[in-house]
Amino acid sequence: MSAFWGAWVTVITLAVILGCAWLLLVTRRSEPHKEATEETLGHAFDGIEEFDNPLPGWWLNMFIATIIFGLVYLTLYPGLGNFKGVLGWTSTNQWEEEMAHAEEVYKPIFAKYATMSIEDLQAQPEGLKMGQRMFANNCSLCHGATGAGAHGFPNLTDSDWLYGGAPATIQQTIANGRQGAMPPWGAVLGEEGVRDVTNYVLSLSASNHDADAAARGEQQFQALCTACHGADGKGVQALGAPNLTDDIWLYGSTFEKVSHTIRTGRNGVMPAHKDLLSDDKIQLITAYVYSLSNK
Repeated sequence: MSAFWGAWVTVITLAVILGCAWLLLVTRRSEPHKEATEETLGHAFDGIEEFDNPLPGWWLNMFIATIIFGLVYLTLYPGLGNFKGVLGWTSTNQWEEEMAHAEEVYKPIFAKYATMSIEDLQAQPEGLKMGQRMFANNCSLCHGATGAGAHGFPNLTDSDWLYGGAPATIQQTIANGRQGAMPPWGAVLGEEGVRDVTNYVLSLSASNHDADAAARGEQQFQALCTACHGADGKGVQALGAPNLTDDIWLYGSTFEKVSHTIRTGRNGVMPAHKDLLSDDKIQLITAYVYSLSNK
């Protein structure tokens, strides 16, 4: 925040607090009665009259206490523009302290599982529960609470893996992330070519398709798509290219969705977590993810 806006916030904040104190003082002094009275303000509504009593003592004291608390708080903690408070507190520092404390407390627990293999961790229900909780905090937004995935996000509970389902591969995916890219072929194929290749791709999984169009699209598929998906369409895990011969589709299996993928391409990103999570935590998440498809 610039010096001008820092000063602006400070002035406005203090002006509001002091203005409330001044209004309270003026109101208190202008009251004609300092004690409870039977006199009224001279008006009535539906037979109800209002006594001309002073502000209740408890209300007045709470108002004064609130003003004092506000001034003390803004002296100790940030809130007045660029003034950081005499305690030097920041949310970032508090978060770092809490994380450091948590690391110290839970480090022995994580160390218990650090030397175990992913396969051995499958027989450790407490370790898998820890992995499940960390999965819920870091992975469920994309893959769902149960790991069943969503449109554009892989299902982790089946045996179909874009990059492989071995423990070491899963661990590498979580730690380093993945960058998947399907190039657009619309400009190369034209609309007729897109329809033909779409029909051929659908034929690989025995989905509804036009046989004549599929026959025309096969040649184009072999020329443009086999480098990633293989000549048989079963994909190449090293490249993250999906198997087109099964009934598992990341973006949908309808003619419209498949043709859209061919025409405009797809881009999928799995973020790296190695800078967010320790190796021990990644290992437990890996064990939990592995358990989803290896029950």
